[in-house]
Amino acid sequence: MRTLVLNAGYEPLTVVSFKRALVLVMNDKASVIEHVEDDPVRAGRNAYDRPVVILLTRYVRVPSARRVPVSRRGVLRRDDHRCGYCGKSAATIDHVMPRSRGGRDSWENLVACCLACNNTKSDRTPQEMGWALRMIPRPPFGTGWTVRGSERGDPRWEPYLALAA
Repeated sequence: MRTLVLNAGYEPLTVVSFKRALVLVMNDKASVIEHVEDDPVRAGRNAYDRPVVILLTRYVRVPSARRVPVSRRGVLRRDDHRCGYCGKSAATIDHVMPRSRGGRDSWENLVACCLACNNTKSDRTPQEMGWALRMIPRPPFGTGWTVRGSERGDPRWEPYLALAA
């Protein structure tokens, strides 16, 4: 079970195991905001609520330039598994400016691509093919990208993740 950690200002920070969250609560570094009903954690003679969302008691400064690392999975997720050229289901990624011509592995140069378009395009640019991109590739943003693990989280996290979006 995973627990969403909120900064003292209710900004989502990260997702941790419920055991780590419980240690933060027991050491008075966090308080439980949401917990699992009727499923306490027993430790010796004490029973603690099983945390789903915790709030840190002290504010943690977060670097403002939280960059999301480029990955194949991330590009496909950003583009909703849709080809950047034709809109069909995509399973590969494509360099808009081919690597053979100096194209880099960056959010601005990578798009999700179906196998047919990827093979047809080869090492040419979309302009040479007479193609247009369906969207402008940009780095992803929002708490779903900066808070690792929040994309497959508990439905009770939604109100807290929506506050930061």
